[in-house]
This record gives sequence, C-alpha cells and structure tokens, in this order.
Amino acid sequence: MRSLFLQYIRRTLPLKQIALLLILTVLAVTAGVRLYDGLSKDIQIIDNGKPTAVKTMGADVEQAFGQMGITVGEYDYVSASMETQLNPAELNQVTIKRAVPVDLVVDGRTKSVYSYKDTVEEVVRDNRITLGPLDRYVGVKPTDQVVADMDIRIVRVREEILTEEEQIPYNIVEQANKIMNEGESKTVVEGENGIREKYYRITYEDGKPVKRDFMNEAIVKSPVDRVVEYGTVPNFTTSRGDLVRYSKVLQVKATAYTSSYEDTGKRPGDHGFGITYSGLKAKTGIIAVDPKVIPLGTKVYVEIPGSAPDYGFAIAGDIGSAIKGNHIDLYFDTSEEVKRWGVRKAVVYILNEQNDNRWKENDDPCE
Repeated sequence: MRSLFLQYIRRTLPLKQIALLLILTVLAVTAGVRLYDGLSKDIQIIDNGKPTAVKTMGADVEQAFGQMGITVGEYDYVSASMETQLNPAELNQVTIKRAVPVDLVVDGRTKSVYSYKDTVEEVVRDNRITLGPLDRYVGVKPTDQVVADMDIRIVRVREEILTEEEQIPYNIVEQANKIMNEGESKTVVEGENGIREKYYRITYEDGKPVKRDFMNEAIVKSPVDRVVEYGTVPNFTTSRGDLVRYSKVLQVKATAYTSSYEDTGKRPGDHGFGITYSGLKAKTGIIAVDPKVIPLGTKVYVEIPGSAPDYGFAIAGDIGSAIKGNHIDLYFDTSEEVKRWGVRKAVVYILNEQNDNRWKENDDPCE
C-alpha cells in the first residue's frame, strides 16, 4: 500500500514538489514534538513506596491521576492536594500512602479504623488516644509497622494504695496483790486494743483488680495492757460464815485448861490468879502456846476437824511448861468443859492481820 502511494505521488507531483512535501512533513512532526514537550510535565508517583515516572498533559494532580488511572480512597494519604498545579519546569513528585484496616481495642471497646500511618504508636496518636504512664500494649509494640487487619490492643493500667486496719489485741498482765484474798481479782487498768495499718498497692487493668502487693505497715495506736490484780492471801470461810485470812497453817495437838487450882496452882484471891503469862485476863479465846512456834500475841483461828464446833478466833496469850512444839492449850471457863475436851487434833491458822502492839486487857480475840 505504501509503495503504491509513493508511486502515485511520483507520477502526479514533480520531484521538487515531493521534496518540499517531505520537508514540510518533517517540520510539522518536529513542531508537534516540540509543542508536546513544551506543554507536558514530568511527574513521579510514589504509590505505597513504588515509584512511577511519566509525562502528563494534565494541569494539576487530579488530571494527572485521571490520565494515569490512579484512584485514592477516603483515608489514603496524598502528599499534595488534587488542586495542586503541576510545574512544567521541574519534576513533580507526589507520594501516596494507602490506608489499611486496623482494629483498636481500648477502654473496653473495639474501634475499626483505616490508617495510612507507619507505626502502631502513630495510629494510636492519630486517633487521639492518650496513654497513661502505666498503660501497655498487648501483642504489639509501639514501634511495630502497621499491616492490614492488625489488632492494636491497649490495656489501661492504674494503681492505688489501699489502707487496711487491723486490731492489735491487748495483753493481760496479772499482778499479785498481797492484801486481797486468794480467789479474788480486780481489774485496775482496762485493756485497749491497738490499731495497725497495712498498706497495699492494688493494680487494676481495664478497671479490674489483678494484683495486690503488700507495701508496709505502721502502728498508729499502741495497745494498752489490761492489768489484773489477784489476791495472794490464803483464806477460807468457817461454818459460821466468818472469813478467815491466814498466812500460815499448823497441824497441832490441842488440850484444854482453865483457871482452876488444878491447872494453875492458884486460887481466887492469890496474886496473879486468872492472869495469863502475857498479862491478859484468862478467858475464852486465850490459848497457851510454845512461843518458839507461835509467838505470844499472835491472832489465830483454831479449827477442829470433824463434826465438833471450831474453837474459833483466839490469841496466843499464855504459855505452859507442858506446852512444847506443835501443842496448844485452849482456855475454857469450867473444868467440865476441859474434861469434855480432852485431847484433840486441831488446825491453827495464823491470821494475816496482826497488831504490832502487845495485847491489852480489853482485847477481843474475835475481832
């Protein structure tokens, strides 16, 4: 076809005219090329890191993208606006970062977003999520590169100090009281519990406690000991209901005597008749003792084991030549009582309370 067209040209046109036509054609093509070069712009598109360089007749970025068949999504990043005019005098560069789907799990909620950011921490920051000093990532690191369908989970972490009080039981301190009776006690100082505070660090993750660490403790109130005094004075209650408080117990042989001539060798009217060795008047409640065992003037209580009545309260106010060791002689008013008494076993309780003064005539042994 081409050869036929050239043969036709040669037959119909002179040689000069053919040469002129060729020259005009070359000039037209050259002018077209120069016009295209003058109107086109150089543009380099870096799409997700992949560069593409082309010439375009588009006046702005949008026209260039349209001529190249490039589309961008709502969340994609473009380094220049679509209205940016292209400069024919230099290389125009436009960067595109494609957004990928990412799930953000934070504060108990899951949020699906699209992001073109490079790292995890950039995505978090771009979504206006502020991390506290203890918050942490789960499954990812803040510097990890973002990939499609990535789960970025943030655990909210907080700590608080918990104070717990516990009672410190008071101690019971017992003290001997030498005045009180055995079996008796009294509280002289009321006890009071102390208070100890214990401090714990509680760690919460997403609002739930997950860890409890003991820190320290402090005594904010010391306990007060309860002081109880207990009696040390031995005692018992007689069959008559009298309380006998004693310091010593003696097992003795008990005989009896009276002021009769048979017992004292004196008759009424004789000097010293009816007067004991200690100067007390002989009467019921006066007993003769061995002063080495029971000092004169000692208050005692004489108990007679068995069914016989006790002799009762008495005073060691007399002595006798036959009264030696654990032997006492009980005074009775009549010889008949002395005979009925005979010799018996007795228990002598040395009373706890004693007078320091010598016994007087009017002393009552039952006081």
